[in-house]
Amino acid sequence: MLLHSWIVSPLATNCCIVICEKTREALVIDPGFSIEERNILNKIAQGEFKVKQILNTHGHADHISGNSLLKSFTGADILIHRYDASMLTSPARNLSWMTGRSVISPEADRLVEDNETIKVGDLKFRVIHTPGHTKGSISLFCEKENVVFTGDTLFAGSIGRTDLPDSSFKEIIYSLRDKLMNLPERTVVYPGHGGKTTIGKEKRTNPFLLT
Repeated sequence: MLLHSWIVSPLATNCCIVICEKTREALVIDPGFSIEERNILNKIAQGEFKVKQILNTHGHADHISGNSLLKSFTGADILIHRYDASMLTSPARNLSWMTGRSVISPEADRLVEDNETIKVGDLKFRVIHTPGHTKGSISLFCEKENVVFTGDTLFAGSIGRTDLPDSSFKEIIYSLRDKLMNLPERTVVYPGHGGKTTIGKEKRTNPFLLT
């Protein structure tokens, strides 16, 4: 697996491109506001890999605002959990008013569900429904590569906000303790904001998991 990561918004959203080394097929996770400013499109245009899918870990504006540009550039399918699908086309629901922009994404091409498998060439990722930050928040786990992309559910030393519409502190704690913390401790966590961490480190040090 090849992995490229950029910070793509004033809110420091992490956008990741996961590439299968054998087939050169790629998945883009959470394209945000400034994908056109971070050499992402230039890298895609070089033809070293083919973006087949765009995955949104949830429907907030800073994670979906690059969908339209990236889809028009690559023709890739947009994937999101069904509970957050309506956020793609609703500036009110995706909270883009908080950024001073009105964000409207194309509708989803595919709605994903808990425990579904997403294939990126020869790579297999398991969808983990991790509600709390939003109702449709998901994480994406690849057992073979020991990585999980957690969106705004789990950060290094913290968790996603639960004071927003459709968020729930009770649900996010359940998602963390009963789902993500069941992954192998060596699993590397790539969150939606901030630096990477591991499941083991968060088990031992994350204050929200020690109470």
